[in-house]
Order: sequence, then C-alpha cells, then structure tokens
Amino acid sequence: MILRIDQDHNRFRQIVRGRIKQDLRRYISSGELIGRRGKDLISIPLPQIHVPQFIYGQKQAGGVGQGDGAVGTVLGPGESEGGRQGAGNQAAEHLLEVDIPLDELAEMLGEELELPAIAPKGRKNIVSSRERYVGISRYGPESLRHFRRTYKETLKRSIRTGTYRLDRPILVPIRQDKRYRTWKSSLMPQANAAIIYMMDVSGSMGEEQKEIVRIESFWIDTWLRHHYKGVDIRYIIHDAEAREVDRETFYHTRESGGTVISAAYKLCARLIEQEYPPDEWNIYSFHFSDGDNWSQGDTEECVALLRKQLLPRVNLFCYGQVESPYGTGQFLVDLNEVLQDDDRVALSKIENKDGIYQSIKDFLGRGR
Repeated sequence: MILRIDQDHNRFRQIVRGRIKQDLRRYISSGELIGRRGKDLISIPLPQIHVPQFIYGQKQAGGVGQGDGAVGTVLGPGESEGGRQGAGNQAAEHLLEVDIPLDELAEMLGEELELPAIAPKGRKNIVSSRERYVGISRYGPESLRHFRRTYKETLKRSIRTGTYRLDRPILVPIRQDKRYRTWKSSLMPQANAAIIYMMDVSGSMGEEQKEIVRIESFWIDTWLRHHYKGVDIRYIIHDAEAREVDRETFYHTRESGGTVISAAYKLCARLIEQEYPPDEWNIYSFHFSDGDNWSQGDTEECVALLRKQLLPRVNLFCYGQVESPYGTGQFLVDLNEVLQDDDRVALSKIENKDGIYQSIKDFLGRGR
C-alpha cells in the first residue's frame, strides 16, 4: 500500500528531476556544482521550485496592523527618492537546494547526452564478498530466526504432544522448535577502472583553460563512477618534463616552460605497465592541452607511443584541445590525420565552457 504522502513526495521528486534535466546543460558548462559535492550527494540550487507548504487563508480584514489605515500613512523607515534606506520590505527570491545522489546525476547526464552504457572489460584481482541465505538450521543467532519455520515446528510439537487448544491457540516456542536462516559467502569479481588525467601546464595554459579541464573532469568522473565499483584516479602534469602529482597540484600548477607532450605519454605508459594490468583494469586516459607541441618530431613520437604502448592497453584515449590565445592547436590536427578511424581514440576541440557539453559527448559517447 502506497501512502498518499509517498505519492506526493515521488511527484515532487519527479518535478525536481525534470527541472534539473531542463537546466543540465547550464550546470555542465559551469563549475557551481563542484563546490557543492559531498561523498555521495551533490546539492543543486533550484530557484524555480517552491517548497510545498501550508498556506493560511486571509480573513476579510484591511489596513495595516489594526484599523483601516489611511492613504499616505508613514509606516517607518523605507524607500525614499534618493534610494532605499534601512531594511527592505520586499520578498526576495529564495533558492531551494536539493540533494541529488551522484548516481542519479550520472543517469541524467546519460539521458541528456544520450550516452551508451559502458560494458566493463576484465576483472580486478580483488573481489568483494556477498552473503546469500541458502538454508535453514537448528542453530544460529536470534537476529536470523526464521519466524514461519519456527511457528510451524512449534505448532507440530503442540499437536503431537496434545498441548494445543483450539479455544486458546497460544504457541510458545522452546529451544528445539527454533529455526534459523543460514548463509553462504560467495566471492564476486569487482570491475574497477583507472582514470589517468594528463594536462599541459606550460605558460600558454591559463586559469580559464584549467577551469574548463576541472569542470569536464568532474562530469567524466561522475559518469565512470556510475559504471564501476572502484575508480582509481591518477594525475600527470607536463611542460618539457612530466611528473605525477595530487589532485590539488594538478589543477593549480602553472609553469612557464616549453611543451613536450611525449614526456606525459611515456609516464602514463609506465604507470599502466607497473600498476594497471589491462586484463584486470578498465583504463581511461584523458589528455588536455592547447595543442602547442614543441616539434613535429615529438608529435610523431607521441603517435608512436599511442599506437604501440597506450592504445593496446586502454579502453579509451581522449584528447581535449582547450582553446588558448597562445597555442597553435596543431596537435589536434596531427592526431586527427592519423588516428581518426581508431575507435579507441576520441578527439575534441573545446573553445570555451560552452564547449564542455559537446566534448563530454565526444569522449563518452562510444560506450567503451
């Protein structure tokens, strides 16, 4: 039986979900949700929705306070010709913050962008334990007592011993009547994913470009965590050299050196070889740059690294070229010429924050 209040609550949640989906494109292109993220929930401000509440009818009474009042009566400090002074007397628009599970947000993202579900490959060595109730025993903890089986045993004993009375059918189980559920632990393989982010931090990558990367990676993380039980994330930054860093350093480092992209690809390949066997991990690598590599020779080395070491091991390699007034953008052109037909490669040009929407679709729309 579904209570009326449960129906109303479900209806309200559907309204909230509809409003979020309606504005999801704006949320995707802005970073306002990232700071509101908790462990499993995210708070979304919805100014268009009013919280259901009781409204009391107004009686037929006029004026202000008591009495009818008069036109022009001064009520107290308020607005004057020179501007508003003191406290205002107008109602303001209130924001309703709704907590949405990240899994539900990922579902909305998939529906909005028409993203196919990911079919994980491989299994990690670590497995999770799952308990299943498989039988009945005479012994066990009281918390697992099987009520129906205990009742039947008590009834059979009472009838067998002649103590059962139709006029007073009270059954009191004794120790030998009690039955308990038994369980069996089974090991369930757990599909995990490794995400390796690489970003150019040379002088041509400014704060605006890094903010775009930060926003896009939030949605990428949300989608991949929806499909995998465990997600391991690694961060690599590079200019002329590459090094692994933590998340905070990844998004807030800016250096002024040159750009040698192959250094990042070599480090990424080494991480995969040492820590993420492809038959046990679903591996995703994302590289963000303004497309300004230091030489054509290094670009050719990058292509060779991709073909021989990275692409055979990853589910997907994604390159996002963030528009910069200082970058040439040639790297995207070069990759597109030689790798455009490879299903394991997704390329995207991100001109500004509005381009994040399409870029996510370019990256995740292959269902790999």
